[in-house]
Amino acid sequence: MSDRPRGYNGRGGGRGSGGRGGGRGGGRGGHSSHTERPKKESILDLGKYMNQKIRVKYSGGREVIGTLKGYDPLLNLVLDETEECLRDPEDGRLLDQTRTLGLIVCRGPAVILISPMDGSLEIANPFIQEEEAVI
Repeated sequence: MSDRPRGYNGRGGGRGSGGRGGGRGGGRGGHSSHTERPKKESILDLGKYMNQKIRVKYSGGREVIGTLKGYDPLLNLVLDETEECLRDPEDGRLLDQTRTLGLIVCRGPAVILISPMDGSLEIANPFIQEEEAVI
């Protein structure tokens, strides 16, 4: 260690700011002036669903219905008066039973689907044909 010159930090280039990025000018590619970029808009505008009932589906298969109270750009949601739609543990079908959760925070990375409850109606599956008696 004593045979190294003074100020040696163990990395290349004993002068300036040490190797990469250069010592002058900004280190990130040239321009030193800040340019204004237009603000990115979210694909989904959740503002129009504030204080309305929405259904949220998670990546694990769980579903909840609640009143949207808040959100952020990462799709973290705050729901109030929330109920979880229970599933049959054997085949995974939704049951008519619900479990009351109250005020919850839905983490954005786990959210797969967000749909409004207002204006949606559950109908019978048109692709399932009823079994007919075979003679």
